[in-house]
Amino acid sequence: MRRSGEALSSSPHAPGGPAPDRADRSDWATLRRLFPYLWQYKWRVMAALAFMVGAKVANVGVPVLLKNLIDTMTPKPDMAQALLIVPIGLLLAYGLLRFSTALFGELRELIFAKATEGTARQIALEVFGHLHSLSLRFHLERQTGGMTRDIERGTRGVHSLISMSLYSIVPTIIELALVLTILGVKFDALFVWITGAALVLYITFTVTVTEWRTQFRKTMNELDSMAQSRAVDSLLNYETVKYFNNEEFEAKRYDASLDRYRKAAIKSQRTLSMLNTGQQLLIAISLVLMLWRATSGVVDGRMTLGDLVMVNAFMIQLYIPLNFLGVIYREIKQSLTDLDKMFVLMEKEREVRDAPGAQPLAGVDSSIRFEDVSFAYEPDRPILKHVSFEIPAGKTVAVVGPSGSGKSTLARLLYRFYDVQQGRITIGGEDIRAVQQSSVRRAIGIVPQDTVLFNDTVEYNIAYGRPGATREEVEGAARAARIHDFISATPKGYETTVGERGLKLSGGEKQRVAIARTLLKNPPIVIFDEATSALDSANERAIQSELRSAAQGKTTLVIAHRLSTVVEAHEILVLESGVIVERGTHAELLARQGRYAQMWALQKSEAVPLL
Repeated sequence: MRRSGEALSSSPHAPGGPAPDRADRSDWATLRRLFPYLWQYKWRVMAALAFMVGAKVANVGVPVLLKNLIDTMTPKPDMAQALLIVPIGLLLAYGLLRFSTALFGELRELIFAKATEGTARQIALEVFGHLHSLSLRFHLERQTGGMTRDIERGTRGVHSLISMSLYSIVPTIIELALVLTILGVKFDALFVWITGAALVLYITFTVTVTEWRTQFRKTMNELDSMAQSRAVDSLLNYETVKYFNNEEFEAKRYDASLDRYRKAAIKSQRTLSMLNTGQQLLIAISLVLMLWRATSGVVDGRMTLGDLVMVNAFMIQLYIPLNFLGVIYREIKQSLTDLDKMFVLMEKEREVRDAPGAQPLAGVDSSIRFEDVSFAYEPDRPILKHVSFEIPAGKTVAVVGPSGSGKSTLARLLYRFYDVQQGRITIGGEDIRAVQQSSVRRAIGIVPQDTVLFNDTVEYNIAYGRPGATREEVEGAARAARIHDFISATPKGYETTVGERGLKLSGGEKQRVAIARTLLKNPPIVIFDEATSALDSANERAIQSELRSAAQGKTTLVIAHRLSTVVEAHEILVLESGVIVERGTHAELLARQGRYAQMWALQKSEAVPLL
């Protein structure tokens, strides 16, 4: 284990908002939180502890055997016979003990590896699942770079905590107890007092200085997470950086974060050097006192040369692990902090959760009703105000209106990304807050305005609408979305990777992949949220018939930018400032010569749209 330099650990801020005070949960509370995961492997834990005790007994036996070997070799009468028999047996026993120490150590690690890896896997999987269960609000506010770093550190913290405690702290305590017992029984109590006093001073000094150094580590880790978040944010917005020719600005901004981190790391390293120097001084003083006492015993005839060698060997064996106590203690503390950070994520309250005993959506009737719905993302900024409308099963309702009027919020509420603050939304007469969220989302397919794809193949992204779909089904959906010919024309066809967030595809291509994905899902309810906004007029006209075909017999909500896409809707709602100001068919709204008719006239004359 290295003693200089330090592994990075969790930042003191939780992603997406202020971190809870670290003092809110004690280290013991974090350990109690971890214990149930480990206890699933209790037999492996016990077996690993047994092997660990065996390894330490063998390790302590080595100096004892070495003492007997030296005493045996000390000149005395009948030396010749002893040389022929005793040393050979002792040498073989010495080798066997050395081998046993290593063997028991490896068996301990082999037995416990499944427990360590299984625990880390289960915790990481639970965190991953819980993050997906949190509301959209959390994910809009979070910092991706900082959060992924926290999860990475937390998973690593499980390994570090278990390995440090089981492979370093507990074995050292066992060995210390064995050595002090041998010294106290075989020699005088002064050996025990010298060793005990040195250990108390050493541990006190290490813990005190390490606790003091925590402030520098926290600052360093905070700056590290800040630099990571800025780097990830800049790379995710690669195109924006290029649009404004701001590569140098981003580099300077990132470098400023790195420079602050560098200064904090240097300060942390200075305090680490002070800790290491103090530890070595205490170790040197205690070794000198122990050897002075042993040498005096040899001179006085109370101890043999073998005793002197054994005491020295004991001290070396004890102080080698103690020499790393500062690193071990620091890593354990940091692992507890990192692990607690993951537990904080796991315990973060879900803003939208299933009601107790919630049943799946019946799914017999796909009609949708918004009943006196009011909603605000922030209390002082209402988005929807007493909105009521119905989409009969198998019918199409379109919503048009200026940007910021609340059109896309309707889709988010229907998906239960948020819960309404007033009124209710029903599907087939069932309040969506009273049924399982997963069943609601299974019943709905959406083509969003801003399509984000996985950094995988085209086939994977289309098949994401229904995992397990065959290639023929994927190609059928692609044909319906008018993207099959484009895919087939690429060198790798459906194995073409789309890049991070789908950046290798044009806006129109991404939109058509999203349409194909929804067509493959084939849900009873469909939402088109500006589904053709990224398509040119020719492609829009070409795909309109396919969209109408996809919506045939389905309950459809169309959120539209281009009014030409909603002409055939059974009802059109005009939404402004969260209020429905007009409703009716295309012909009815034009006849009223109201807000809809004004927007239609502007778009027909190719003026700049108000939407």
